[in-house]
Amino acid sequence: MIKPGDAAPAVTARNQHGESVTPSFEDPTVVYFYPKDFTGGCTIEANDFEDALPEFREAGITVYGVSMDDVESHAGFADEEGLTFDLLADPDGEIADAFGLDTDEGYTDRRTFVLADGEVAAVYDPELADPSGHARSVLTDTRSEHVADD
Repeated sequence: MIKPGDAAPAVTARNQHGESVTPSFEDPTVVYFYPKDFTGGCTIEANDFEDALPEFREAGITVYGVSMDDVESHAGFADEEGLTFDLLADPDGEIADAFGLDTDEGYTDRRTFVLADGEVAAVYDPELADPSGHARSVLTDTRSEHVADD
């Protein structure tokens, strides 16, 4: 798995609208991996990121959710939950592999990466905690790091 200080991988994927997205990891970015659309913890985590999205955007931080579900699944999940940030479809596990995550079970573990200036700034393992409140913790930490850098 990539770790803080490692170069950010170059990735491209389709979002829930079928559009090709190539994130720029030069700007502050959160990429959170989750196991599966429409499941309990994943829905809680997605809604937490959506609830905090205005604050992420105000801080200049882009948020992407990634799972091994396909574009159609992401479209239904985003529609049902009212998600407005990009969900990147990774059905072949290419993005997960680029981040060094295991895809052997057909899904990835829950993991969050903060990237900026072309490298990994932080890695979170929300598997160790309730996904509720995770987005807020990442936002608080990322704001602190961003303020410290200014």
